[in-house]
Amino acid sequence: MELKCKKNIFPVAAILLILTGWIFLLNGCKISYSMSGARISPEVKTLSIQYFQNRADLVQPMLSQYLTDALIDKCKAQTNLGLVNGLGDVDFEGEISGYSTVPLTVAADAQAATNRFTISVRVKFTNSIEPELSYEQTFSRYEDYDSSLDLNQVEKELSDKIVELLVEDIFNKAFVTW
Repeated sequence: MELKCKKNIFPVAAILLILTGWIFLLNGCKISYSMSGARISPEVKTLSIQYFQNRADLVQPMLSQYLTDALIDKCKAQTNLGLVNGLGDVDFEGEISGYSTVPLTVAADAQAATNRFTISVRVKFTNSIEPELSYEQTFSRYEDYDSSLDLNQVEKELSDKIVELLVEDIFNKAFVTW
């Protein structure tokens, strides 16, 4: 009886020894990652975001402030950079360059079935520490809505969605390198 127990203990002990070895091996490996995916040089300490003027043909009065605030909130939440007035080590500036709705699809009765609501933002990002990461680009996002609805009925909800996507695009282009 004793021999059987000893024989059964040996494979279990060997497995435990192997598992312990793997744990020590894996524990020695360090994986570095950021929850936001942001890659920012340690030399970059400050951030500035200029007010995004609305220069679109159709102006929604609160959009400039909303977009600017949303970008500030995103950068504060996803980075450890200090927000400064004036110019920081990295700086965002730009303007809302497009705000429009157009018919997208036509129904059998020659009426628009779907409309597309689009917001475009021209952005200049300047990284004074790593100038090669600076960029100038126009970002556009859209949402489609049923043409039986007036834009006034869906404008707030669609604007919120689009601004969130635009801010994500602007932030990712500046700080995320996958």
